[in-house]
Amino acid sequence: MGRDARMTMRGPMAGALAMALVAAGCGAPGPGRRSAWEPAAQLPTFDVNAVPREQLRTGGTLRWPIPELPRQWNLAHADVATGRPAAGGAAGEVLPGLMPYVMRCDEKGVPHPDPDYVTDVRLSRRAGRQVVTYTLNRRAVWSDGSPITYRDYAAQARALSGRGKRLRLGSVAGYDHVAKAERGSDDHQVIVSFARPLADWPELFSPLYPAATNSDPAAFDTGWLDRIGATAGPFAVESYDRRAKTITVARNPRWWGRRAVLDRIVYRAMDGAEVTRAFAAGQVDLMDLPPDAAAYRRAAEVKGAVIRTAGDPGWRALLLNATRPPLSDVRLRQALAFGLDRPALTASGFGDLNWPRPTLDNHFFVNTQAGYQDNSGELGMYIPDRARRLLDEAGWRESGDHRVKNGEILQLRLGVSADPQARHEAELIQGMLRPLGVRSVIQATRGRDTSSADVPPGDVDLAAFSSPGTPFPLSRLWPLLAQPHGGRGGRTGTTAGSAAIGQAMDRALCELDPVKARRLTNDADRLVWQQARVLPLYQRPQLVAARSVLANLGARGFYDPAYEDIGFTV
Repeated sequence: MGRDARMTMRGPMAGALAMALVAAGCGAPGPGRRSAWEPAAQLPTFDVNAVPREQLRTGGTLRWPIPELPRQWNLAHADVATGRPAAGGAAGEVLPGLMPYVMRCDEKGVPHPDPDYVTDVRLSRRAGRQVVTYTLNRRAVWSDGSPITYRDYAAQARALSGRGKRLRLGSVAGYDHVAKAERGSDDHQVIVSFARPLADWPELFSPLYPAATNSDPAAFDTGWLDRIGATAGPFAVESYDRRAKTITVARNPRWWGRRAVLDRIVYRAMDGAEVTRAFAAGQVDLMDLPPDAAAYRRAAEVKGAVIRTAGDPGWRALLLNATRPPLSDVRLRQALAFGLDRPALTASGFGDLNWPRPTLDNHFFVNTQAGYQDNSGELGMYIPDRARRLLDEAGWRESGDHRVKNGEILQLRLGVSADPQARHEAELIQGMLRPLGVRSVIQATRGRDTSSADVPPGDVDLAAFSSPGTPFPLSRLWPLLAQPHGGRGGRTGTTAGSAAIGQAMDRALCELDPVKARRLTNDADRLVWQQARVLPLYQRPQLVAARSVLANLGARGFYDPAYEDIGFTV
């Protein structure tokens, strides 16, 4: 079965998206209202200049800048940040053209089997247990000529479960549910049995590594350090030059699928300023843009350039630290939810960039993702009078221009990274808290951008953070949103959980019907909103400047492109 079949499973690509940056609207809404999301201002899901491969010029070299040349290419290793590679980072740009990704996502973040690797995937129950049976493509081989068999799947499932050999694992999320992976009817069938149900099972084995990588601790630790081992994709590594900061991949002569349109892709590590100059000089074929109107205009003025736009999987949110007073009181947290103008904070994240600005009203799904719905209720609205009443009920009485309880002035510490935009965001929050009688001080945190992991409990009271987003939110967001399970199975402590939320997320994780699982996930989201410990702000924009002749690549959102179909129209 060829890649055409995979495209059929995803649904036909509808051609190049005509939507560009659209007018953002007429300012933030007043109290008691939420931001409007009119149909004409919806976020585009993806924009890749989709062109049938038969209409592309055969050959050519794609020059693709990446932010850095990673040292560790084993994405399961502890030295690599956890998360789906397609969410970002240099490895996430390079490896999908080289490695087996058993399931790939469409533009809505819905996973589908890739028939170049698996000709059939069946989900069933046996003796009350979840079972997934993968029938492997018999033509699939590693770059050293060895076949891809059940042994590769079994070794990865065993290694990443955290059981057995002591490996430096970044996470066991998902694999800790697997009881065993074993040979099916022959070497080209693998049967994966689960000890606990896992709705996010399509996340497993993407990417898949050779059995040798996961069978030996030394190979796991150093086999992919400063090198890329055995691969199995439409491209293969031609050269790897750390001094020049480049990786060149060329058509894989052992590839069994549709022949890659391009001759090769040259990835080169470059910083932001260098990429901008190189794109303007015609030395690279695409580049990521920040959500900045000036950067957009500069890139759009480059001869032969177009700006491709989509909703990014990533999102921005506020973390309210509930591990200690005063924010351990849910009434105070809910007061802040009513008193912080999320549409205004969302607008601040885009400056003067013309871009749709709906607030993000879900903790698990972003606006362009299958399953997204607004579960915020009244807590998603900006109602300062409700905030004042809740502060009174919590015992924080107005005294002049501040609030006092038991002789203590209500003052919150706002964590802020070194990013100038983050400081502006914190200053806006200060201005919103002041009329409520809530004092605040800005406190620097480490790093350029604050993530939830950068805010140790008790360090600050309120901090904005960015999440990369994921098609598999239940497993990935457990440490942030659910009740901690004592660190078992890779789950860690959290500043945002409750027992009820944990139970609701467990129900969703155990539901194998994807439609029902999304409904149960939204049930959990309603509980998360009531706790008011994480306040979503907005889905980030994804802006990519590209040569107008570049096809089947651009602003991808959740969409996983077929690298063999990337090419040039002329």
